[in-house]
Amino acid sequence: MVSMLTDSQPIARCSRTSEGSYAVFMVPNAVALVFFALSSSSWEAFSQHAEAKHGDLGRRAAAFLQEHAPSYDQELPAELLIENLDLAMQARSTFAWAQHLSEERFLNDVLPYAVFDERREPWRADLLERCAPLVATCTTAAEAAQTLNREFFNLVNVHYNTKRRATNQCPSESIEQGMATCTGLSILLVDACRSVGVPARAAGVANWHDQRGNHTWVEIHDGEGWRFLGADEYDAKGLDRGWFTGAASKAVSGDPVFGVWATSWKPVDGHFTMAWNPESRAVGGEDVTTRYAPPEKEATQSGSFVSVRVRQSTGGERMALPVTVADAFQNYGSQRTRAGRADMNDMPRFEVEPEALLTITVGKGQNARTASRRAAASGELLVDLVWDEMRLTEDQANRLTQSMVRQRKNALAKERAAELKEEAFTTGDHTLKYLRRDFGKAPEGQRSLWISMHGGGGAPARVNDQQWRNQIKLYTLDEGIYIAPRAPTNTWNLWHQGHIDDLFDRLIETFIATEGVDPNRVYLLGYSAGGDGVYQLAPRMADRFAAASMMAGHPNNANPTSLRNLPFAIFMGGEDGAYNRNTVARDWGNRLQQLQAADPEGYPHRCTIYEGLGHWMDGRDAEGLPWMAQYTRDPWPNKVVWHQSGRTHARFAWLSTESPKTSKGKTITAEVDGQTIRITKDPLVPYTLRLSDALVDLDRPIEIVVNGTPFLQGQVHRTEAAIRQSLAERFDPASVATVLVDLPY
Repeated sequence: MVSMLTDSQPIARCSRTSEGSYAVFMVPNAVALVFFALSSSSWEAFSQHAEAKHGDLGRRAAAFLQEHAPSYDQELPAELLIENLDLAMQARSTFAWAQHLSEERFLNDVLPYAVFDERREPWRADLLERCAPLVATCTTAAEAAQTLNREFFNLVNVHYNTKRRATNQCPSESIEQGMATCTGLSILLVDACRSVGVPARAAGVANWHDQRGNHTWVEIHDGEGWRFLGADEYDAKGLDRGWFTGAASKAVSGDPVFGVWATSWKPVDGHFTMAWNPESRAVGGEDVTTRYAPPEKEATQSGSFVSVRVRQSTGGERMALPVTVADAFQNYGSQRTRAGRADMNDMPRFEVEPEALLTITVGKGQNARTASRRAAASGELLVDLVWDEMRLTEDQANRLTQSMVRQRKNALAKERAAELKEEAFTTGDHTLKYLRRDFGKAPEGQRSLWISMHGGGGAPARVNDQQWRNQIKLYTLDEGIYIAPRAPTNTWNLWHQGHIDDLFDRLIETFIATEGVDPNRVYLLGYSAGGDGVYQLAPRMADRFAAASMMAGHPNNANPTSLRNLPFAIFMGGEDGAYNRNTVARDWGNRLQQLQAADPEGYPHRCTIYEGLGHWMDGRDAEGLPWMAQYTRDPWPNKVVWHQSGRTHARFAWLSTESPKTSKGKTITAEVDGQTIRITKDPLVPYTLRLSDALVDLDRPIEIVVNGTPFLQGQVHRTEAAIRQSLAERFDPASVATVLVDLPY
């Protein structure tokens, strides 16, 4: 049977029809061909044609292709195989650089009809027609490859674009879309080279050493050895140049994922690991890592490096901008970020001091924007920056904060509606029920919130329930929402445990979002076991409260260091000798006095011992509430002292840490003097500064000094990311940061 081709349909992995014949295909942009439907094996028919037309070399060529073909290619149409061989043999006899190729090089690197597992199609006629005129005046394979890399991609209008449909596109798919990424571009260039007899193969890594992804490029053989080039990345200075050489120099020889491998129709060292199909072993490979990362250079490959990429917006297009990397002591130079047709992993790369805190400046002059990052101890740091998030004016930051606060407030109102209705908050396995009384009136957003913890503990539930119901009646207010929470457990340390912090956080942010509470007018108090809780919770959560009062409790192992900005009152009966409460209360009063003597602007406190009274103070401790009410919280104090107890937190005032467990038992002191911020901290604990115009003038340069050493001198910029992170961590509108600065270890 004979069929005439009449339309352009590229082939895939084809098999016989139910009648035993093969589907009919048209070579794109080529003359019509007559394809024969075969009842016998396609490979057998192909072999017969190869030997009849090309003699022993044709027979060996057919055998070579079939022996190493993937299993899924065993039923390709004979027509595709025949055309591929005929045109490869034509190129071998036509182009000067191909006429002297060894048979081995021709069979392995010119003859194959595919590079990877891309869709199979008859590409040779089309690419030969396009490429032959481009290389007509070339005299060497290297010159031909360079010419194709310079001219061919413009001719077919295919360039780098991550919006392409697939990684492993065949030539016609890339040409149809006008786009491809590194693998598709490499397939196209390899096939273009092969169409004119230049031995070519793909090379690459399934994953870079720093695990930022795969990359593919092209190798061509110039008669003396293999040379490399990036597809559609023409370099006028010649071959063996590319943005990826630095990363390739760190490849791991012998590793199928982190090594550099080249494709080979006849496997040499194993298989080429395809990042888009990692389980496949179908594509033969040769380990060529030592050509890119020779063993003798291993000693020079250690160090710390940073690469920078900039996008206009999250998920948006990349931007080409000048970028400078520096730390407090030196400038590491300036380069330019890549955009457009450049590969995603083609980025300016700087060698920096290990673990240096870097200032990365993008753009120039008034349009410059900065970011801070800490370099790795060794290896690569990839910095992805979003231009739109790198700089905001104070007004923009304020308006954006207000908008995001409204959004979060509305979301919390919906999320917490059921808990408010039930008068119970839950985190994890613990639920905090509460009783409520409202006093007086205040404008929306200016109400005060009072959290009053009951006594009991180490007793049956009915006893603790009685103490809870008594607590709601214990005090009255001129104004405010008075909350008596019920401890989730009945243990002796019912207010000490770590879940209390999370439950109180949830309670406070919910009442701020839904009840018009001023985040700077939240107060903490407690009696007996509740007083124990004040001793414990007030230092741990000192940045949440305006003031705290402890009535008739015991501190156990609590530490007052973090109370620097929290007015703290102690009320105790002079005869309350159980557990030495009265003695310990006096000791705590003395400790606070000593702390204040050393830091006169900090540690506001009072210690009232009612002589002659026992555990019950006849209600005289109620004077603590008007004392507390005179204070409002300053969310941006000019000095912060943060000591982490056994129950650590990730954030405190304008400080935070991503490693709260590492900071257990550690203290950090941070103080602002004009535009200078001085930090004293443990060198092994990383912290982040949460800055705002309420703390420093962010339109002017600032100086940060860590443990007596200058760390940063210059401009920092407000970002949407800082605002978003602040509100995600905690709904506390008064303490939203607009700048985040990471401090070094």
